[in-house]
Amino acid sequence: MRYILFKFIFLFSLLSFGQNSSFEITYQRSSNGKILENQDVIKVLATSAQVLVSSEKIQNKQASFPYEVTLMDTANLSFYQIASLSDTNVVCYEDKETIKKQQLELLSETKKILGYTCKKAKTIINSNTIELWYTNEIPVKVSPSTLGIHLGAVLEITRNGNASTLAIKVEKKKKKLSLPTIPKSQVDVLTYKDLLWKSRFTTIPVFKDEVINFSTDVVSNDSIVKAVNGTIALRKIKIPQAAKKQLAFVELVEQSNGDAYDRTGSVFIIPAYTTKQTFLSGLEKGKDVLPIYENGNGKKYQGVIATSTYEPLLELMRFFTPFGIQKYNHIQLKDKTWEEQVMYRQEITDVLQSFASQEVWIGVFIGNYDKGGHKVSMQITLHPEERSSKKKICIPLFNTTNVMEMGGQEYGTMFNVPQGLEMQFKLDQPIKKAKIRYITTGHGGWENGDEFVPKKNTLFLNGKEVFQFTPWREDCGSYRLYNPASGNFSNGLSSSDYSRANWCPGMVTSPTYIELGDLSEGSYTIRVQIPQGQPEGGSFSAWNVSGVLIGE
Repeated sequence: MRYILFKFIFLFSLLSFGQNSSFEITYQRSSNGKILENQDVIKVLATSAQVLVSSEKIQNKQASFPYEVTLMDTANLSFYQIASLSDTNVVCYEDKETIKKQQLELLSETKKILGYTCKKAKTIINSNTIELWYTNEIPVKVSPSTLGIHLGAVLEITRNGNASTLAIKVEKKKKKLSLPTIPKSQVDVLTYKDLLWKSRFTTIPVFKDEVINFSTDVVSNDSIVKAVNGTIALRKIKIPQAAKKQLAFVELVEQSNGDAYDRTGSVFIIPAYTTKQTFLSGLEKGKDVLPIYENGNGKKYQGVIATSTYEPLLELMRFFTPFGIQKYNHIQLKDKTWEEQVMYRQEITDVLQSFASQEVWIGVFIGNYDKGGHKVSMQITLHPEERSSKKKICIPLFNTTNVMEMGGQEYGTMFNVPQGLEMQFKLDQPIKKAKIRYITTGHGGWENGDEFVPKKNTLFLNGKEVFQFTPWREDCGSYRLYNPASGNFSNGLSSSDYSRANWCPGMVTSPTYIELGDLSEGSYTIRVQIPQGQPEGGSFSAWNVSGVLIGE
């Protein structure tokens, strides 16, 4: 079944079509006057009634999937767009209107291309100025695209004066050309574009409409593991080998399924097979089996720092739910049309590379005490692109986000003493271009809480300050339409409008990268200091910080 489309083109090029003339025109692309290097030149086969636009690699059976050809009917001004998505999957759609709707301004200018006298036409498409040069001295209508096909033989198309597609060869064929059989798998144009787009990358599904809530009735199944009364969901997947060189993204879509409040969310990864203890043991047996961290403030923090025998959670993405999106869209305000869902999408290439070919647990946490909770769908996508083949290292160092909050795990309140968070780690080999992937958000949701008060974060390596900044977001009002249940106040603001300590309801918190340079083998100490605010009554502040060491 491989090369279905090649057979399609071969048939087109060999069968006779009466006594009509047949031509093959080769087009070359250039940018800013320079010919694009290593390009797959456009090949157009034309009769008096049909035109097939493909490429040299397609004709020579060297094209990689997916690839497209265009088959035009110049008599009826219609065309088929045909895509080969794989060696067994070819889809197409028919368009009877686009060519007929073209509006071209015919101009008086002329010039010679390959010895043919060409006239000029002009149009504007999506704010792009397009200039065409066409001739009527070739007895077929032809173009490297559908644009201008009704004018004659289009030998040059230029976009915005700098991107050009120019005919470099016009060849009359001895053998006549004919229309091949159209593939039976015709779809509508939107389905076609969706199938074509998705075929360009790998999609790894993780969750589909999974409920993250608080309930004693939740149960796991063969593929999804629920933990901590349903506030965490996990699934074991295998990361493809291709992740070592491809760009990786995680995408999560969320809706309220009953919870009206903004909540902390985290997507994380746990190795399925390792000699060290992982956070998975806590999810299976409870927080008390996790190693304890103490810094002299009188509290015990479960599973937050790496030790010689334990790996904390490796956070892929920190996100925050809006106030009741979708479930509370019945709340009506003038000039407010609420969004139906929020999508969080973030690149995770630098982390996922080190897990290529491995089985891992991918988990999602949303802190809430609501039986309806939240509904999420999640996937990871891998996108082909030339990446460095050097071996990557990725070591989770600390994570104070208490994803077992509903199972009694302590909040990240260790920053209320000067020592803050301090941990040691050892490198058995040197690391080049080392950096810490640092995610930080402040919490304490009352007027003087750290959620609403800017606080400087300072990081030290072996006692030396290596980085400091004040994490703060002032664009939270941009997300108002995601927050139907956000409280409205007498000063004209809503709760979701207020600036916060590096997060807003309905957004992702981006990692901050702290460059460390080259690190030699040996022992290191990292300390994170934040001037955490003091409690007031029953309210207290906390900081969710995670750090991952990345390098080569």
